[in-house]
Amino acid sequence: MKRQIAYSNIAWLLFFAYFFILMLQITLRYLPLGSEVAFLQIKQTEVSGIKAYLPIFYIHVYSAIFVLLAGFTQFNPKIINQYPSVHRVLGYLYVGIVLLFAAPSGIFIGYFANGGLMAKTSFIILGSLWFWFTIKAVQLIINRKIKAHKKMMYRSFALATSAITLRLWKVILVYLFHPAPMDVYQVIAWLGWIPNLLIAEWLIRKKII
Repeated sequence: MKRQIAYSNIAWLLFFAYFFILMLQITLRYLPLGSEVAFLQIKQTEVSGIKAYLPIFYIHVYSAIFVLLAGFTQFNPKIINQYPSVHRVLGYLYVGIVLLFAAPSGIFIGYFANGGLMAKTSFIILGSLWFWFTIKAVQLIINRKIKAHKKMMYRSFALATSAITLRLWKVILVYLFHPAPMDVYQVIAWLGWIPNLLIAEWLIRKKII
């Protein structure tokens, strides 16, 4: 049993390391700050026409990496049981960044997403649910409802990982089907987070987590 636990911890660390490095590479593309780098090259209408778009976009990009870093540590039993103060501090970091920066900025830039109304609707729902799950998790832990808090945090983090899964789905769809760019945005806008949330719900109902 201990060996199985050790293997699962190693697998989790490798999984985290790979995707954290992936997100770090994506984030570093936006250094130094610019208005015509990476994804922003196709968002020049918003960049030039909406004064708040660029700073809010960068808030979203830079906050995402800290959300993932804090979130990945929140479900580690060793940290929770042996270092509760670390768990608490990183939890504060996670909810603070999500509620103040990542979710609100995501809703804002989601309103201007490529892919028309279908994609915009998805990203706005994603950001709103992310905010709601996170603030609900805070309320639950304040009321000492630990199990309910844990479930809500799993839902919150499932949506946080959409930053990763959205990009993975984009690579898969483009490689397999070569769809038109706008069609890709419409599909991955939903695929990026709905499967994540369904998996979290399945794990919760099966009492695996």
